[in-house]
Amino acid sequence: MSAAPGATLHELTASEAAAAIREKRCSPVDLAEALLARIDALDSRVKAWALVDRDGARAEARRCAEEAARGTFRGPLHGVPFAVKDIFYGAGLRTEAGSRVLAGFVPAYDATTVARLKGAGAILLGKLHTTEFATFDPAPTRNPWNLDHTPGGSSSGSGAAVAARMVPIALGSQTAGSAIRPASYCGLAGLKPTFGRVSVRGVIPLSWTQDHVGLMARSVEDLALVLRVIAGRDPSDPSTAADPVPDYSAALAQRRAPRVGLLREFFLERCDAEVARVTREAIGRLTGAGAVVEEAKLPPSFGVAHAAGWTITRAETAACHAELYPGKADLYGPAIRGIIETGSLIPGDLYLKALRIRRRFRRELAVILGRFNVLMTPTTPTPAPAGMATGDPVFQMPWSVSGLPTATVPCGLPASGLPLGLQLIAGPFAEAPLLAAAAWCEEVLGRASSPAL
Repeated sequence: MSAAPGATLHELTASEAAAAIREKRCSPVDLAEALLARIDALDSRVKAWALVDRDGARAEARRCAEEAARGTFRGPLHGVPFAVKDIFYGAGLRTEAGSRVLAGFVPAYDATTVARLKGAGAILLGKLHTTEFATFDPAPTRNPWNLDHTPGGSSSGSGAAVAARMVPIALGSQTAGSAIRPASYCGLAGLKPTFGRVSVRGVIPLSWTQDHVGLMARSVEDLALVLRVIAGRDPSDPSTAADPVPDYSAALAQRRAPRVGLLREFFLERCDAEVARVTREAIGRLTGAGAVVEEAKLPPSFGVAHAAGWTITRAETAACHAELYPGKADLYGPAIRGIIETGSLIPGDLYLKALRIRRRFRRELAVILGRFNVLMTPTTPTPAPAGMATGDPVFQMPWSVSGLPTATVPCGLPASGLPLGLQLIAGPFAEAPLLAAAAWCEEVLGRASSPAL
């Protein structure tokens, strides 16, 4: 079976692969084998994978193929491979969070997101490298666009694996900027849903009130497809919201030119010249295609939102590691060790003040968002930096601390050869209009090409 004349299986998006399997133009077995071969060919250089479950993926692909031959499809992702950052539990698979502290740890159950994807017919290929405990001690992963540059952190492997066409979709996480930033650095579409929209049960925590599951794919269509599967109330996760889950794919069909609030203050002021130029050109193309772009003003609390976010994160990280750290401090990397030790010194009244600032910031943002479909910024202040630094999360932190949903879409491939993105922000639980706006921008600006590996 072939997916399409001249098609290469590893190049299929998740939506394309799902359609090809359902229409019997592609076998789940052939797709899994093509991706495993791609991993074998590239990962010695990219280093995206912490663990590849070859036997498990092949066995599941055979089951999916047998079911498809009988006309049985478990869900919208039947036979489509996926991978997850190595902080997501996978039953029977090592889950080490990039740390010697958890060396050899094997959970007995799947994270809720993993279970829901499997329930929709998706096939888990394996686990992707993360910075240690999703902080700043780097993973070994390289950016497929230029192996001398970072793919971003902390969802390093997730961004690199999807960009390198080793898997069509991957889950990461974001507490400060760890999903949207690597998606942008790697030329991908990325989504951080509203806090509480997606369960974090079975995801090793960093900050209980700021951890979000993040999605990475090569198209907004894929993000919508995956979000519909993983979103919704989880009785085992009290942080999840009971809000109804819309049909995100249907929302894309209703996309139209959005009304955009452009945040020049702080964001465009912090960009380097290349990012500023590409962003201006992209905005020109969007307005030329019909988008209404007006300047939006940041609320007064924005000035202290970053400090509040880092205070909350450090205090909660220290609490998350309170049992492990005293006996295993020497096994932690320097960055996570510094966060834990600093966090343990934050007094309760300062933590509570940060929570109050967060609440005020959310209220003030709601007033601004009432005027626009989405807010817009450059996704990152610079292209992916050289070396193993994970990059600057400063443009993501406001939306992580506020819990608002954000997306990134590629907006240009400048002379540096490193992709850049536009970041879109919407109101709480407004993922449907956010994805519709992102899909419209993607249609105007185009997707990033494939890195030349």
